[in-house]
Amino acid sequence: MQAVFDGHNDVLLRLWQHGRSGGDPVTEFVEGTDKGHIDAPRAKRGGLAGGLSAIYIPSGDLVLKTPDENGHYATPLSEPLDRLPSLATAMELADIAIRLDRAGAWRLCRSTAEIRSAIADGIFASVLHMEGCEAIGPDLAALETFYAAGLRSLGPVWSRHNVFGHGVPFAYPMSPDTGLGLTEAGFDLVRACNRLGILIDLAHSTEQGFWDVAKTTDQPLVASHSNAHALTPVARNLTDRQLDAVRESHGLVGLNYATTMLRPDGQENAATPLSDMVRHVDYMIERMGIDCVALGSDFDGATIPEDIADAAGNQKLVAALKDAGYGEAELAKICRENWLRVLGQAWHEAA
Repeated sequence: MQAVFDGHNDVLLRLWQHGRSGGDPVTEFVEGTDKGHIDAPRAKRGGLAGGLSAIYIPSGDLVLKTPDENGHYATPLSEPLDRLPSLATAMELADIAIRLDRAGAWRLCRSTAEIRSAIADGIFASVLHMEGCEAIGPDLAALETFYAAGLRSLGPVWSRHNVFGHGVPFAYPMSPDTGLGLTEAGFDLVRACNRLGILIDLAHSTEQGFWDVAKTTDQPLVASHSNAHALTPVARNLTDRQLDAVRESHGLVGLNYATTMLRPDGQENAATPLSDMVRHVDYMIERMGIDCVALGSDFDGATIPEDIADAAGNQKLVAALKDAGYGEAELAKICRENWLRVLGQAWHEAA
């Protein structure tokens, strides 16, 4: 079994929602549930050894558009969020992450050595990520506080605009070149992340935002949960030119399991074959090389192929990649080593 370190999950959001309905988030994660995709028992069964766990503030007004007779859709961007309510929700999500750590349910990791140690100990290695930085604010006053709490990765925007930049919509077919990029506050945020050692994630940025980060950052370019636009032309996927830039920076792209980003028709349909996942991996490796492709499931945040179903089915993808000709050394890179390399660079660890 290949141990998988995954580039994106939304388990904290699901646990937060469970807590708001009267449940205990720690108990749900430890004992397991039939809800969502990730908990400790299912992660262990599927070899999901850890991943980047997102602090994400939900947009209550987002409703995915129904495809038209041609299968096309364009979901309007969610309205921007206010800072103080976003900060309150972000603190509640971070609190769940810390409670899980204190309970021994997972281990919050701040270095690749800590990730490797947690994996060796059989404890889920969680890295705190922020998906959309509405909670931080343009003065960056909260950034150091979240860093002290364990934040080691962030995406300046989700698929909505904020004070830091512009996000891409959920739309098919559509180019990721949908509007403006970073604001001045966004450039300041990138420079602050470079200084602190916080990974910058480009997964939901417009193409202009991608290039704005590329010209500013000293880190490898990373899209934690995105796929190839040439195969599935949704706005969230990356063009060949963007993939080439990731390769040149020795960064990575994490394969997103969302069916809308895998299928040639861009549809939300769990009856999506594993071959569509392998097709994107093959394409991105051919374009960027074996060192620049990893996994970024979007567990607990998307509709994924029914053959995987949840974290317990993760090794089915590994088996499909093995059947497609990938050897154990290559699978180790895809499953975890590429993520650990890039995180170590972003975190200023010695080579």
